[in-house]
Amino acid sequence: MKHGEIIKFVLPTPFAVGDVNLYLVKEDALTLIDGGVKTEKAWDAFLFQLNEIGIRPGDIDQIVLTHHHPDHVGLLEWLPKDIPVYGHRYVRPWIEKDQDFFSVHDDFYKRLFVEFAVEGDFDHLLAMMKSALRFSCERPLTYEIEEGDVIPGFENWLVLETPGHAQSHLVFYREKDGTLLAGDHVLATITSNPLLEPPLVSTANRPKPQLQYNDSLRKLLAFDIRIAYTGHGPEVRKLHELIERRLLRQHERALQVAGLLEKKPMTTFQLTKLLFPEVYEKELGLTLSETTAQLDYLLSIDAINKHVDEHGVAYFSAH
Repeated sequence: MKHGEIIKFVLPTPFAVGDVNLYLVKEDALTLIDGGVKTEKAWDAFLFQLNEIGIRPGDIDQIVLTHHHPDHVGLLEWLPKDIPVYGHRYVRPWIEKDQDFFSVHDDFYKRLFVEFAVEGDFDHLLAMMKSALRFSCERPLTYEIEEGDVIPGFENWLVLETPGHAQSHLVFYREKDGTLLAGDHVLATITSNPLLEPPLVSTANRPKPQLQYNDSLRKLLAFDIRIAYTGHGPEVRKLHELIERRLLRQHERALQVAGLLEKKPMTTFQLTKLLFPEVYEKELGLTLSETTAQLDYLLSIDAINKHVDEHGVAYFSAH
């Protein structure tokens, strides 16, 4: 590989989003961006594509993560254990399988289930929501990184924090040629889901991922980005235009949700069933996150009202 070169690997996943992209970047250190999903098919595809360019897993100097979701960290478990792993501090409990954190995660969601008026057995629903973690990994995070940090052997890349799709999300920008390693922050053909996740500190307020995501998108408008290498699908070359479209589309989508509330007040779960009648049972976490995203946004622009009853259930209504 030439210095500065980026090679893309495309690995299958068992998820609806389809294939996931990993990148090998040759700077002073040979750096792997993200770690795929823990399946035999993904591992075989990764080894095959590595072999095509004459590289073995042991040749990789370090791994840098964009975020903690299973399709981006799973193969860390099967890669050589002496390769250091860099990621946001929020990555740590997820890949190290911190049981205290998962207990906090479950308590966080059980409180939300009450507020959202979710129906069903909470323990069963949580088990379904966490089922994808079997495709994740169990491996220590070697180094925590945050915005402005310099990664050894990867010094040409600026670290930027872009929470929204994940509380751990980072992107990496190389100013000299306007290249962005975007992870799942921006995708070419679909909009990233701003996912509900507990705060890293259990006493902190619930994150509002849609508002975070919008701010993180706008943040990129300040950079001269000529190409963005994404976590799924093709590269993006007109990123600023795509960001403007995504922000507008999200606003329009939220106004449609506000229109539904003109008929009668509704809970988050009632709205979720209305918006996603075919998939809410199978993808409860994703659909609740999407509904909450629009409600958080509408509240932020003072387009709807929120009322919490004596049982802790939140109802939303139009002005």
